[in-house]
Amino acid sequence: MNISGACHCGAISFTAEIDPGAVVACHCTDCQVMSGSPFRAIVMAPMETFKLNGEPSRYVKVADSGNRRAQMFCADCGTPLFGMAAENATAVVIRLGCVAQRAALKPVRQIWTHSALPWLAELGEVPASPRQ
Repeated sequence: MNISGACHCGAISFTAEIDPGAVVACHCTDCQVMSGSPFRAIVMAPMETFKLNGEPSRYVKVADSGNRRAQMFCADCGTPLFGMAAENATAVVIRLGCVAQRAALKPVRQIWTHSALPWLAELGEVPASPRQ
């Protein structure tokens, strides 16, 4: 599936080809903090299908294992865009929040569920409004 996306201010945009059957919801505490959300929905795209317009800023996170991951974001509006290996990346892991087709990309797997927030399963019972 071909997707397109952009940061909130439009300074950075991208296109990519992804497998819609490979969308993941990650509940790790790093994803919670770096997304500002209870989890982060992501999908991988091979580097050769990823076309980037604009120059994102980069933050390199070092895992407990020593693995280095570059977290790419817009320096102007702060939108998290994608992550990749800090050196010699062969793929990007796109953040679904900035993907235009995100409504069609339902996660098929959840990871790091031991750190999932306990109230997520009850969210459907919380009163809702279609607008503010």
